[in-house]
Amino acid sequence: MSQTRIDVLTLGNAIVDVLAHTDEAFLLSKKVHKGAMQLIDEARAEELYNDMGPAIIVSGGSGANTAAGAASFGVKAGFIGKVKNDETGKLFAHDLKAIDVHYDVALAEDGPATARSFILVTPDGERTMNTYLGACQNLTPDDVNPDTVRASSIVYLEGYLWDPPAAKEAFRKAVKIAHEAGNKVALTLSDAFCVDRYRDEFLGLMRDGSLDILFANIHELQSLYGTSDADTALAALREENVLGAITRSAEGALIVSRGETRAVPAFPVERVVDTTGAGDLFASGFLAGLVKNMDLTDCARLGGLAAAEIISHLGARPQTSLKELAQQQGLLG
Repeated sequence: MSQTRIDVLTLGNAIVDVLAHTDEAFLLSKKVHKGAMQLIDEARAEELYNDMGPAIIVSGGSGANTAAGAASFGVKAGFIGKVKNDETGKLFAHDLKAIDVHYDVALAEDGPATARSFILVTPDGERTMNTYLGACQNLTPDDVNPDTVRASSIVYLEGYLWDPPAAKEAFRKAVKIAHEAGNKVALTLSDAFCVDRYRDEFLGLMRDGSLDILFANIHELQSLYGTSDADTALAALREENVLGAITRSAEGALIVSRGETRAVPAFPVERVVDTTGAGDLFASGFLAGLVKNMDLTDCARLGGLAAAEIISHLGARPQTSLKELAQQQGLLG
């Protein structure tokens, strides 16, 4: 393993997505917060599955989606996350290996079932996630293979992992090993509600040198700095010693560093079908560009291209080769 380089290694919750189109009335009837991610128990999971419309089942999970996107750009990707040795877990592992994402975490033989996220997509393309974490909460430091981390140019961490204590320790272990090996560490804030829970800890990770790159959407960034004003949040980020990649939906992305803020427009999309995974795929393109030593603006353009592809269909895994799309746009040779 130590002889096989990985460009982008992601750590995250290993989740299988169950997606269905719905309407605002259904969201109200189920008392779910539109556009956010709610954690649910197994009984609630069964209730939603029974009541939601016809569903599409596809492997997901934020960090795993980013790994899948990176692989679609032609860079070597890996993933660390926990599933159970059940039908759903085997599907998840198969789907990663089928797209050449390195995955060597042992499947759990006992404990809760593989995680599922019930994603309700309204006509405006907004997704509302109801997530049963199940087995993915049981990721431990033992699941982090030091050789895999040392071999990875960039280690990308999912903010959602900060919820389970053992996963948090796995996260810290990966950061330590990556930096000792001279590799970069990135974090995605994942969700504004996640940031509300762990604001001080996430700020601490930035300020103690644990992070080199921060991914967030503008709402998550505002939550991080406790402000309703985007400009105030961006000014605060410029004072941190990290590279920021901040998405703003249809307004595109901002690349934020101490020296400057660059605005990069979004790629046009004919029709938004499902925004699930847009941020995950933006990160995949940006990271693919970084490992190819591309200009930061072009990194963000790769991210925007990947996000545009993903929101044009249901599900958070690419349905078209992102490398070929980038070549068509003149972004990759």
